[in-house]
Amino acid sequence: MIDLPEAFKERMKAQLGEEYQAFINSYNLPARRGIRVNTLKISVEEFKKISPFALEPIPWEPNGFYVTDEKPGKTLLHAAGLYYVQEPSAMCAAPLLNVQPGERVLDMCAAPGSKGTQLAQAMKGEGVIYLNEVDQSRAKILSSNVERLGITNAVVTCTPLKRLSEWQFYRGSFDKILVDAPCSGEGMFKKEPNAIPEWSPENVLRCAARQREILNCAANLLRAGGLMVYSTCTFSREEDEDQIAAFLSSHPDFELVEEHKLYPHIVKGEGHYAALLKKKGEGEHMIFKPRPPAVNAQPLKLYRQFEAENLKVRFSNIGSMYYKEYSMPTDIPPAPKVLRQGLCLGGLEYNHFEPDHALAMALKAGEVNTVEVDEKTALSYLLGNPFQTSSQNGWAVVTYLGYPLGWVKVTNGTAKNHLPKGLRINT
Repeated sequence: MIDLPEAFKERMKAQLGEEYQAFINSYNLPARRGIRVNTLKISVEEFKKISPFALEPIPWEPNGFYVTDEKPGKTLLHAAGLYYVQEPSAMCAAPLLNVQPGERVLDMCAAPGSKGTQLAQAMKGEGVIYLNEVDQSRAKILSSNVERLGITNAVVTCTPLKRLSEWQFYRGSFDKILVDAPCSGEGMFKKEPNAIPEWSPENVLRCAARQREILNCAANLLRAGGLMVYSTCTFSREEDEDQIAAFLSSHPDFELVEEHKLYPHIVKGEGHYAALLKKKGEGEHMIFKPRPPAVNAQPLKLYRQFEAENLKVRFSNIGSMYYKEYSMPTDIPPAPKVLRQGLCLGGLEYNHFEPDHALAMALKAGEVNTVEVDEKTALSYLLGNPFQTSSQNGWAVVTYLGYPLGWVKVTNGTAKNHLPKGLRINT
């Protein structure tokens, strides 16, 4: 049994009444684990055929499944971006937005990327999703997850929320917004016991104050007629129901559509809260005047040469950013503090073009030369090792079961490993 704070237990007893004992008993059960199939790369039906796990459907997410493995992120299929490890209850919030391809969507507190990538799947590469994270180290993790899952229409930013809400190009421009607010984390006590010593009634109130500020920022960014989801992984009313009631009281232009509170003694998952809000009035998707991206002529020329020699697909709207070439989403305004803007294609290395790992992870069967490998060679590749191959000289993507793991450059039967060092696994 987890040693829960006495003040927390007393509050939950008052909050739940007769259900309290069932709630406390749920802490004797192991934490539920889940994965979400990445339908940008593979269908659910195809994934079931190759899944290394037994799969039990999660009711509120059609691509989500309960798994019993303790470390579901340690597989080749995870490295290939075929699924995302996500707590089951946490999958309940994003589907409420009913995101559609072609929309402009914002995840305001996006790291490490679980809900934002869930939204990106629904967009099917069309439109643009802004993923913002104020902490730069966490934003880099977010960007890495976007890359692994092969998402091509994401703009990853690291912007203070107040500045984001005041940015002239953003005000009233988003169709859908997700606010997965930083919270006291009560719903994750079983999954993350280290959060327990940090809990206190005072911290709950501090979190609630911060959440109010974030919601106020979000209100400025949503267009009339748009939808917003507010979610937390906590049980406190101050951060959940009372937070939304206060927001509606101070923002009469919003209305509550539905809200859900998941408790671990009722559902197969940990604690989560989600409220769907609508901004009143009529509004349409705002169209920005397309701006040609900044282009560096020499890298672009070398990329087009690389593309002609190695790819069977042509990327458009290419621009330069941070000495790299990107295929950028169209119809986007200028963005402050951008870490990633669309699909990173690669950049110059010693006067030749070298493809980026993100490009390998976004390519599909038939779009690039590939080297298919067995399980043993795939694991060796992820360690950073080269291997022998009979494939033709030049750039190729290493695939396992037909799905990409990263680049190699083949020279006279040797495939030199180009997997980024930060992504290589440790023995």
